[in-house]
Amino acid sequence: MTNVALQLAESVRSIGVKSVYGEPVEVDGVTVMPVALVQYGFGGGSADEGADAGSGGGGGGLSIPIGAYVKRDGALRFEPNVISLLAVGIPFVCVAGHALARVIHALKR
Repeated sequence: MTNVALQLAESVRSIGVKSVYGEPVEVDGVTVMPVALVQYGFGGGSADEGADAGSGGGGGGLSIPIGAYVKRDGALRFEPNVISLLAVGIPFVCVAGHALARVIHALKR
């Protein structure tokens, strides 16, 4: 029996940059190439002892659109996806705010 998790990991490795940068699309004379943060994970296991012995595996993926490279009038520019930036920034702001509150509390002592 072949190891499915290893086959999946090998196929994802060969995808590489193709999954992060989309194909350029031209709309009204403007070329747009989407950019995303992509993550994959796979796992598997087996147990050969006891009555509850079995095996299993699983996998998953995540893709977050972070923006696009836009070529307009000969100039190339990265335009971020504001919603994704806010979604990524909210946990950062929470952690930074909590850390700042602790620093201020420590300085007051």
